[in-house]
Amino acid sequence: MAENQSTDLTRRALALGLAMGFDRIGVAPAEPTPRTEFLRDWIGRGFAGEMAYLVRRLEERVDPRRVLEGARSIIAVSLALDPEVEESAGRLSVGSIARYARGEDYHRVLGERLRAYESELRGLTERPIRTRSYVDTGPVQERAHSARAGLGWVGKNTCLIDPELGSHLFLGVVISDLPLRVSAPEPDHCGSCRACLEACPTQAFDAPYVLDATRCLSYWTIEQRGAIPESMREALGNRVFGCDVCQEVCPWNRRSRSSAPADPLQLRERLAARSEWRAPTLGWLLELDEEQWRRATQRSALRRSGYRGLLRNALVAAGNSGDPALISAVQRHAAGDDPLLVDHAAWALARMASRYRRPQ
Repeated sequence: MAENQSTDLTRRALALGLAMGFDRIGVAPAEPTPRTEFLRDWIGRGFAGEMAYLVRRLEERVDPRRVLEGARSIIAVSLALDPEVEESAGRLSVGSIARYARGEDYHRVLGERLRAYESELRGLTERPIRTRSYVDTGPVQERAHSARAGLGWVGKNTCLIDPELGSHLFLGVVISDLPLRVSAPEPDHCGSCRACLEACPTQAFDAPYVLDATRCLSYWTIEQRGAIPESMREALGNRVFGCDVCQEVCPWNRRSRSSAPADPLQLRERLAARSEWRAPTLGWLLELDEEQWRRATQRSALRRSGYRGLLRNALVAAGNSGDPALISAVQRHAAGDDPLLVDHAAWALARMASRYRRPQ
């Protein structure tokens, strides 16, 4: 394809993405980068914990050309969440949910839109094309390719940061065999700032830009199915799904921004927090049976932790809350027949009791 044809096709592909509701769109080459190749070392150092799915198809995660034969370009897109007032901050009897998980499942919302984009993309060319799209659903490092495509830079907290929209972003990619022109990358603007590294409740960053997942509260509340180590439980605070601290303290998220870009297709509206997950009380969470949990988490990324996982997290949060109104609910789980929940309930009761015994 001639250079001017490639430039025109790239321009139309990018304009199409913006017209279809994405906030940012750019193009990266379909090839390994130093960041994708670092995954091998990161896993080798044990930082992936028990996330065995990262080891499977590792070479595809490193090299996108192994995902789609003949791949030449990666179209990366992002969608920002609307700014929110944090309703659970400082309220220990209210469970804190990571912002990205409070609305409809982002895999579904962005996945549907990306598949529609793929379909429309085929209409821009005079030949059949091959594409494959992902929204945190396959062996692709969306964050690394989004940074290479100029959608932002990967900060010291390992999140992609858009200089205007911050880091509360949903990312997706389309791997294609189209010879598109690569976008200019965004420089790293973290500078000497260490706010995220110093604010982490468990000091989970082995170094700037390097997260040890086994010390991260998001890993323990979402990915890990077993017991949360006692050394981590106090740091959990009132978090019952994920942790946003390293983003909350980031200066790029604390800049004044009253709203996200226009949202004519209501993608952001679907991702906005549902009322029950803005500030769920720990009492309500501890009373949920499995069927009620299924209804409350329908079409939600909160399904990721599982029913037992959410209860386990809520029990730890209850222990940290010191709220005597929660004792009876915790006691019911302590007297149950699930060893995982019995263990965490017993810890919660002991922690609550120790708080009452402290001199005032």
